[in-house]
Amino acid sequence: MNVAQKLITSHLVSGEPTPGSEIGLRVDHTLTQDATGTMVMLELEAMGLDRARTELSTQYVDHNLLQADERNAEDHAFLHSACRRFGLWYSKAGNGVSHPTHMQRFGRPGLTMAGSDSHTCAAGCLGMLAVGVGGVEVAMAIAGEPLYLTMPEIWGVELTGELPPWVSAKDVILEMLRRHDVEGGVNRIIEYHGPGLAHLSAMDRHVIANMGAELGATTTVFPADDAVRTFLRAEEREDDFTELLADEDATYDVHDHIDLAALVPLVAKPTSPGNVVPVSEVAGTEIGQAVIGSSANPGLRDFAIAAAMVRGRQSSDAVSFDVNPSSRQIFEDLTKTGATFDLLGAGARLHQTGCLGCIGMGQAPAQGTNSLRTFPRNFPGRSGTPDDSVFLCSPETAAASALTGTITDPRTWAEKYGIDYPALDLPTLHSVNTSMLVAPLPPAEAAKVELVKTPNISSLPDFEGLPDEVELPLALKVGDNLSTDEISPAGAAALPFRSNIPELAKFTFRPADPSYAERAASLGDHAVVGGENYGQGSSREHAAITPRYLGLRMVVAKSYARIHWQNLANFGVLALEFADPGDYDALGRGDTLALDGLHEKLRTGRDLHARVGDRTIRLRHRLSPRQVDMVLTGGVIPVLRREIQGS
Repeated sequence: MNVAQKLITSHLVSGEPTPGSEIGLRVDHTLTQDATGTMVMLELEAMGLDRARTELSTQYVDHNLLQADERNAEDHAFLHSACRRFGLWYSKAGNGVSHPTHMQRFGRPGLTMAGSDSHTCAAGCLGMLAVGVGGVEVAMAIAGEPLYLTMPEIWGVELTGELPPWVSAKDVILEMLRRHDVEGGVNRIIEYHGPGLAHLSAMDRHVIANMGAELGATTTVFPADDAVRTFLRAEEREDDFTELLADEDATYDVHDHIDLAALVPLVAKPTSPGNVVPVSEVAGTEIGQAVIGSSANPGLRDFAIAAAMVRGRQSSDAVSFDVNPSSRQIFEDLTKTGATFDLLGAGARLHQTGCLGCIGMGQAPAQGTNSLRTFPRNFPGRSGTPDDSVFLCSPETAAASALTGTITDPRTWAEKYGIDYPALDLPTLHSVNTSMLVAPLPPAEAAKVELVKTPNISSLPDFEGLPDEVELPLALKVGDNLSTDEISPAGAAALPFRSNIPELAKFTFRPADPSYAERAASLGDHAVVGGENYGQGSSREHAAITPRYLGLRMVVAKSYARIHWQNLANFGVLALEFADPGDYDALGRGDTLALDGLHEKLRTGRDLHARVGDRTIRLRHRLSPRQVDMVLTGGVIPVLRREIQGS
């Protein structure tokens, strides 16, 4: 077997691991962050859960760190109280971005993890099966329920050769996106193998695994080999190492090959991570901002290489050179090596450890300027600036460009100044710091804890089940690759309401259609039509909850991104697909879709027929019987509430 198959079979609790069929997996760890975690805690409350039933569950505060008013601080207090009540670890604000911090302190080869963040797949760098899902599925896992997935194909990517100077791990995943775009990994687990792995550290692998989410993959896995052992030894956790390798005769459903030695510096142009070209193709483009950090480039090496490049130099006076350390531990090591002072001396603006600009919480670029970032996503408006222009790149490209004021191939910059690729002297033992991790309370003490709620933290709405007959006006029609950032926006205006569904609902679909929320509220029950890859990007389930709160009962699209498709079912929204994609063109806002006998048809068949005026459109669904029951009941919460309270 390959590594992915070993991880799946060792945790399989239901179903057969045949591509396309539904399987249930036992979950060892869960990960939540503050932008999605408040909903998870409200869902645990709604379920009536007494205590977490996983081996380990951790809540990180890393996204909404800017406390421009009281709301973010109140959410942090609520999360702290919920962790004490339900038996979770709590990582305080400023301790670090969830993915590298979990990798440093808790990640172990051979385990499974469900996370309410689409980049949870980053933990695959340690030989874990880590899957980003909607918050309610994480709540289910915390309650001891299996994680249900459609069994993916296993996509084996063989790596050979060694990365040349000025090319790094970010260019590997950008090469995958250049070849396969944002839908290339849908319904697949990407497993990297081959002799090229010997030249990639565990944190290099984190960079690659993290952005498997941008390919649409279910997750990414690497073997647990000597590189993983070396990492855990540096974290003083070598005892947590377990070797996990693919068998010599392992096979894969899909095959690909990358010669690392042949790669060049790459960049993703606006407005998609899949819009990838060589840096040389856009060299000379003026920039107003260069940002290094995020879970897509979180390692000490990523900051240290930039520091070495700018040492003794000054960033362009036209550029805001921003550095977001990814964990407090990495920030400590960066400072001990002197690299922090090299960055400061070059004019860098050092920010607190967290996601920040990656989620549009601060660092919004000026309109009409280009921003160059080592981040994972550049969807329209995600930076917090409408009509933004964001490019994604490696730390090497970001540092060279910060110095010149234009997008610059680091090889060209090095040749011009006669600079060799820096040889970094990084510590073999890391600055282990657990002071900002708060352990769970003993059960007897936890049971006495009251949740700290303020008026901005509302209870989870109760949603009624799907009627047997519907006549739904079409409130909105959108195109291909609509992201969850365009359904439920990120940024400093909307995210402070993440625990207040009635208020957050006012932002729903605002980037795509500012009039949607008001129109939907007046229509009541309604439908939305989408194109290919509807709901790509972030795992935030708010993109299903707030439209449902406004009356969304059905989405009809050409195809869906995996996490959002599941989130719709979780909250009772029926996700249908066109049997003939050409019918998408025949529908327009204001049409009415009528279906009857829905309950029986959903349970017994895949095809349905919707009446639109005097026409009939054939639709189909991919829901399992379990998901059909959820949609008909009004979502997964009422189902789980009965199960938990019955046990």
